[in-house]
Amino acid sequence: MSGLPEHHVPVMLAEVVALLAPALEAPPIDPTGEGRCVLVDCTLGLGGHAHALLTACPEAELIGLDRDPQALELARERLAEFADRITLVEAVYDELPAVLARLGRPKVQGILLDLGVSSLQIDDPGRGFAYAQDAPLDMRMGRQELTAADVLNTYSRAELSRILRSYGEERYADRIARRIVTEREREPFVTSGRLVQLLYDTVPAASRRTGGHPAKRTFQALRIEVNAELESLESVLPSAIAALALNGRIAVLAYHSLEDRLVKQILGLAARDRAPRDLPVVPADLHPELRLLTRGAVRPSPAEIARNPRAASARLRAAVRISEMAVAG
Repeated sequence: MSGLPEHHVPVMLAEVVALLAPALEAPPIDPTGEGRCVLVDCTLGLGGHAHALLTACPEAELIGLDRDPQALELARERLAEFADRITLVEAVYDELPAVLARLGRPKVQGILLDLGVSSLQIDDPGRGFAYAQDAPLDMRMGRQELTAADVLNTYSRAELSRILRSYGEERYADRIARRIVTEREREPFVTSGRLVQLLYDTVPAASRRTGGHPAKRTFQALRIEVNAELESLESVLPSAIAALALNGRIAVLAYHSLEDRLVKQILGLAARDRAPRDLPVVPADLHPELRLLTRGAVRPSPAEIARNPRAASARLRAAVRISEMAVAG
């Protein structure tokens, strides 16, 4: 598989397989299509998690989504031995309902969301995701038009400050936004090197000593804005829960607090009954839809972080469908 990065290491692979495999090993309760259990990997990437799950569950089939056509081709190469059990689709994960409807698979047994930037995107200098090297300010995960350069060169100071504060949790958002607006009047931003230098010059040295690389939070905020990541996540999670068959399982890997907070809130809501507290008997349609499979968020082991430093910020949450009732709203 010459096109695949040799160092690609799926995050928390054993934990993801352990959480999802039980839903994919037995014949589905409400079989559709050929009667196989279906795993939907909503963020296929290079196919590492999918490969492990297809190996562990030889009767399961995969629907793999990714917005990045290059990732899909590499994943197809990696998963070639399972060609008769895979369907790969170029789509953003919030298009999940439309994809399942088109494929005639309204209910599935497993759903995986591995959020954030893939190794393929980080390691490609031309994509502009990494601040360690000078590269075009692109940051697009798919084919959308908006780029990081567009954001920097066209958003108002207030808009820039908002996304830096909201999506990057950057305490110096206003100061950075003012500098960006001033500097772009002199010359538009094109590559990451100039932005990184601006951030070094703007973020106080004391904060750099304790808060990590001064570009980390700004680059995160730009990437989230360009790819509408939080809006897509907020949209897909209720759709994914609705698509789970009885006893189906969902697992979500998040890599920063904003993502993990959304996952915690939405899975937690579906795992609670919606009856008034003083109601003596809870009607069936108000019972919880899900049962949480993880106590809080599971973290990678120190040994995994040592092998794969990119796993350090990962948070894994999972749940199983226990009721067919849909959450109202």
